[in-house]
Amino acid sequence: MEILVEIILKAGRSAVELALFVLLPVMVVMLSLMRLLEARGVLDWVVARLAPVLKPFGLTGLGVFAALQINFVSFAAPLATLTMMEQRGASDRHIAATLAMVFAMSQANAALPMMTMGLNIGVTLFFSLTGGLIAAAATYYLFGKGLSSAEAQLDETLHHPVVDNAKGILDVINRAGAEAFKIAIGAIPMLVLSLVVVTALRTSGAIDALSRLLAPTLSALSINGVLLLPTLTKYLAGGTAMMGVMDEMRKAGQVSAELLNASAGFLISPFDLPGVAVLISAGKRIAAVWKPAALGACIGIAVRTAGHIVVS
Repeated sequence: MEILVEIILKAGRSAVELALFVLLPVMVVMLSLMRLLEARGVLDWVVARLAPVLKPFGLTGLGVFAALQINFVSFAAPLATLTMMEQRGASDRHIAATLAMVFAMSQANAALPMMTMGLNIGVTLFFSLTGGLIAAAATYYLFGKGLSSAEAQLDETLHHPVVDNAKGILDVINRAGAEAFKIAIGAIPMLVLSLVVVTALRTSGAIDALSRLLAPTLSALSINGVLLLPTLTKYLAGGTAMMGVMDEMRKAGQVSAELLNASAGFLISPFDLPGVAVLISAGKRIAAVWKPAALGACIGIAVRTAGHIVVS
């Protein structure tokens, strides 16, 4: 019992430090910047010009906005955009392509804080965009080609506050700060639980046993066995939990910056059990197209993984 309490206290301390001293500052700055650009109309301008360019990939203007949100806000930020697409009459085919893109791209709430661990954010964002576009196109033209292309009259106007004075700027920053605080605090329970489970498995020898069992397979695939733990954590508990485990492993010297960057293609995305569950909760039509979107996402993540391995 004493060992369990010690594990819980250590995991709780690490989770709170990571959430409040790494995740929170990064999210406050990035969310404030994004919300100010949104309020100033800069994002509207960007979306309007990118939408025609990205249309051949099966994306609409709102799909472009979802891409900006996943890369610079958090994995849950596109939730509202997906809901808007459903409510405003986007076709099932466009929704599936957008969902696949979001599944395949890097999530800001993991990627941005991991810059402090040595993650190359420029390379990550480049392959995030590349993988996301390939996932969207694969879904639109291949896996989702049987979905309905019928659209209602689509309203892609982005409704948001407008900043025209100092008070408006302060209000936007305060709202962004509150949103960032909510994200950081909301991450603590999952971080604590994942770190407790991971530490317990490691202490009991279960991870070492599994590593030995899978060693021949991992060796044949040229996969470093040390990635087993963060990979299991990521796909079962989500990207934020993976970030907590990776932070501990980096501090312990178990994972190098090179290995971190090489594995970013398949470790940093919302394509995991919690991420998929959250995103498909955006609406019935969103949930109905998750299968073709997931297949498209697998193609995009495979491309991202190959790109990161080659560059690293």
